[in-house]
Amino acid sequence: MDVGAAEVAGMVATIAAPAHTARLAPWLFVLPAVSWCAAVLLLPSLVGAGYAATEWDGLTAPEFVGAANVAEFAGSPQGRDVLVHTVVLAVGYVVAVNVVGLVLALGVNGPGRGALRAVFFLPAVLSPLVVGYIWKFVLDATGPLNSALRAVGLDGLAQPWLGRPGTALAAIGLVMVWQFAGYHMLIYLAGLAGVDRTLTEAAAVDGARRWRRFRDITLPQLRPAVTIGVALSTISALTVFDQVMALTGGGPAGGTETLGSYIYKQAFGNGRYGFSAAVALVMVVFVAGVGLVQLRMLRGRR
Repeated sequence: MDVGAAEVAGMVATIAAPAHTARLAPWLFVLPAVSWCAAVLLLPSLVGAGYAATEWDGLTAPEFVGAANVAEFAGSPQGRDVLVHTVVLAVGYVVAVNVVGLVLALGVNGPGRGALRAVFFLPAVLSPLVVGYIWKFVLDATGPLNSALRAVGLDGLAQPWLGRPGTALAAIGLVMVWQFAGYHMLIYLAGLAGVDRTLTEAAAVDGARRWRRFRDITLPQLRPAVTIGVALSTISALTVFDQVMALTGGGPAGGTETLGSYIYKQAFGNGRYGFSAAVALVMVVFVAGVGLVQLRMLRGRR
């Protein structure tokens, strides 16, 4: 029996329809979430990026100024100081929180240590603002820390920890490490769960010391966890805001001003919404660039 071209085309379309529907189905499921993210996150971000090229006070019509805002930020001493503070804080925090998190993970790795894990992780679930205000009270010139130092005869160590630029920036970093070391501990605990113990045991039988086993066997297998920990801590440090505002407000004398606090003050303190949008755009590009470089370097060593 001869089958016409129309019948053949109909049969092919009928057979291909289920396959086409199967390929389309996953996209239909994610479409609502993608649409919501685009409307709530992507579109406002693009609009904000557009204001970065304007001078706008939030009341009058925006005035197009091109790249003048970025040039002003990059060329001002205050802008350079803000970048330096942000980078210094980020470097110190990234190194410290990952080292402390790894040490904690090694210490609580094993059965029967769930309570210790919970204790170390507990600060990470608290609000950074709450943690910042608590530590502001502790580190005050007349606070518990200085009182304890004077009580044991260490009066020379007592000082206004948040009143000097050098100690204030370090104090912010230490508070961040105290709060999020437990979070990074969980990342490294997950990494330790995937370490091949047979290699470690074989090295121990061959007489390798504990440090040698950790350096040559455990640490190389933790590189995926290190990549995640470094990337997350870098993003957190470069965009830090809550801890700075709660502890120092960017002071003293701008000595702890970071990109996050500087953007906030320019927008809601000085009413320079266009300028603050430009600085925010610089921060996004800077964070993305640093993150990509880190990922490439860390993956390249695997």
